[in-house]
Amino acid sequence: MSQDSDTLLLANVSRRHFLQGLAAGGALVIAARWDLALAEEDKEYGADAMPHGWVDDPNVFIRIDTDGTVTITNHRSEMGQGIRTSLVMVAADELGADWDRVRVEQAPGDEEKYGNQNTDGSRSMRHWFDPMRRSAAAARTMLERAAAERWQVPVGECRAEVHVVRHEPSGRELGFGELAAAARELPVPDRKELVLKSPDEWRFIGRETGPSRHARGFEVERPLAIDGKAIVSGEAAYGADIVLDDMVFATVARAPAYGATVKAVDDAETRGMPGVLDVIRIEGTGQPAGFKPLGGVAVVAENTWAAIEGRKALAIEWDFGPAGDNASYDSVAYKEMLETASRSPGKKIRDRGDIERALSEASNVVEATYYMPHMAQAPMEPPVAIARIVDGKAEVWAPVQNPQATREGVAERLGIDFEDVTVNVTLLGGGFGRKSKPDFVFEAVDLSKALDGRPVRVQWTREDDLHHTYFHAVSVERLDAGLDDGGKVTGWRHRTLSPSISSLFQEDPEHKAGFELGMGFNTMPFDIPAIRLENPEAPAHVRIGWFRSVYNLPHAFSIQSFAAELAAAAGRDHRDFLLELLGPPREIDPRKLGDEWNYGENPALYPIDIARMRKVIETATEAAGWGREMPPGRGLGLAMHHSFASYTAVVLDVGVDDDGNVTVHNADIAFDCGPQVNPERIRSQLEGACVMGIGIALQSEISFAEGRVQQDNFHQYLIPRMAQAPRAVRVHLIEPAEDAELGGVGEPGLPPVPPALCNAIHAATGKRIRQLPVGDQLAG
Repeated sequence: MSQDSDTLLLANVSRRHFLQGLAAGGALVIAARWDLALAEEDKEYGADAMPHGWVDDPNVFIRIDTDGTVTITNHRSEMGQGIRTSLVMVAADELGADWDRVRVEQAPGDEEKYGNQNTDGSRSMRHWFDPMRRSAAAARTMLERAAAERWQVPVGECRAEVHVVRHEPSGRELGFGELAAAARELPVPDRKELVLKSPDEWRFIGRETGPSRHARGFEVERPLAIDGKAIVSGEAAYGADIVLDDMVFATVARAPAYGATVKAVDDAETRGMPGVLDVIRIEGTGQPAGFKPLGGVAVVAENTWAAIEGRKALAIEWDFGPAGDNASYDSVAYKEMLETASRSPGKKIRDRGDIERALSEASNVVEATYYMPHMAQAPMEPPVAIARIVDGKAEVWAPVQNPQATREGVAERLGIDFEDVTVNVTLLGGGFGRKSKPDFVFEAVDLSKALDGRPVRVQWTREDDLHHTYFHAVSVERLDAGLDDGGKVTGWRHRTLSPSISSLFQEDPEHKAGFELGMGFNTMPFDIPAIRLENPEAPAHVRIGWFRSVYNLPHAFSIQSFAAELAAAAGRDHRDFLLELLGPPREIDPRKLGDEWNYGENPALYPIDIARMRKVIETATEAAGWGREMPPGRGLGLAMHHSFASYTAVVLDVGVDDDGNVTVHNADIAFDCGPQVNPERIRSQLEGACVMGIGIALQSEISFAEGRVQQDNFHQYLIPRMAQAPRAVRVHLIEPAEDAELGGVGEPGLPPVPPALCNAIHAATGKRIRQLPVGDQLAG
């Protein structure tokens, strides 16, 4: 089926026509929730609401060659989360392909053709499970129709099996490759004609690792990562692996403070160094920067070493006037300013009951302030991009999460037509939100233009990455709550202060945006009579950007830590107290809590489900042996959080020695993401989130003084290593209800890990951790 077909079907119709889920008990079933979705039919949600929506045309995603090779196009960015395997696996299963004869091809940036390609928000499978199944079902139907025409039999007698179409009455078979040419000429079936496979026909979807007995009696095995061998052998192409003829290399000296510009530069020494070809200024865009480059001075050379060494020799005088207060940004002073602001009322976000009366009449009022610093995404592969301009057309190769924004930005910077820009998406050596912002690509484009279109590779170093990333927002969270004589919470007040990502794109609002508040703040689900949530001002002094799980991190850290403090103040078991705070099982419409965002999903299909929260808590604590007697210096810590339409609870078994060294012995993670399409990748994502969360809690911090980042490399910006990883990580996947919708996987495992660790430290030592990272707070 030719990918060049002009029968592209852009389908931004209401999701109610295709609501399909997977369900419980390993036998995942299709379930439609027509009635719930109909109430929201006038508003678009999910994939329907994303720019360019979704596409389900088999001519776009599936190609079958005459030798039987099936090539499935993956249009989402692969950064270690396994989406290249998972989406291809879904299509291959619905098609009936032999996994050993399936190949994957990466789509370039082209949302008009492929639908939305912005790979963030833990939504790739949530938004693309149904379209990829329909695409493959259409291809399978075309193969069956081609076979029926060849044999001159009713199509109802033809059935696609594993890489063949079988005529059931006679037993005749034709391979997919034998039918490919004829099937290619057939019209794409209408969606109403498609018959999706039933769960008992699935060979890959929902299967755990290793061989298993299929419901129909034959043995199947869940596919291995489709490009796993290429990755571990070094054959896979990441951004820095791309080599073009006549390519040159560049590094950029960027301003040390956000908004500063080049006042003067002496490049004489640099120009005289071996291998250096040119020194070129890149104009910055000031504030707000959006995705545009910070500006600076680029050194172009024959290789990266010469470019890096040449950059060191530059003598640059910076003009800090345009940076304003950013030039004096100091993390210690900023923390003090936020803490002071947190003691005064802020913008009301949610108000229920009489909080002043609840606190004034409480038998005991508990107060706490929590701090989380800036952090950098620090992917294993620092940003890198290659750009070339030929005959007025630009082509780039880069590890980007958002190829559409990249393509649009290149066209704008060069003043050329959008259609004259090609964005080739390489594998990403980690992303974590950093590579959603293509500023590094635009640097390469600017330099290629300055060099008359010559191919240029811009390479960021680790120092560049830590100094000039889009930082995770620093935060101060102040909470106070009242307890009555029986130890029940009667009032809860929470003030959250963080600079907003919105400051990237507009005049700094100094308040969090709705989607940022919707990450576990205004959706706090506790059943408390009086609740006041406020958001005082917090100005931005650096580029604030997406970081894995974004504002869920500080919200979960503070709320789940404070719940543990309240339990201790009430003399209650933490787990029992947390379950009591949640209240009885029920579904909450997030709009009733002031959240209109809900991760972009229909609140009728994705309510806040207290029963699911309770279930993950009960599962994780039971698995960890909650309540058992622990040795001295060792404790269990619990935390729970709902984010990206999924539910996670974590229990960590932690030991602290006399010198304050922390050992995580075991981690039990209960996770409910609804239907589980690729359980192996779900487990991998949660294991990775656990290790990353431990690093966030114990070590990771970006700090500023005089506008400059104080950390240069991994000897100062600490990330977890083997010694910090749990000795064992046990993931407990919750069987979904029959009407459960697909939730996210890549991010929701992270937020509860830091509070679980800090709660475990308290259980082991009696010391509360309210400021991250833990660092040397336990020493001595």
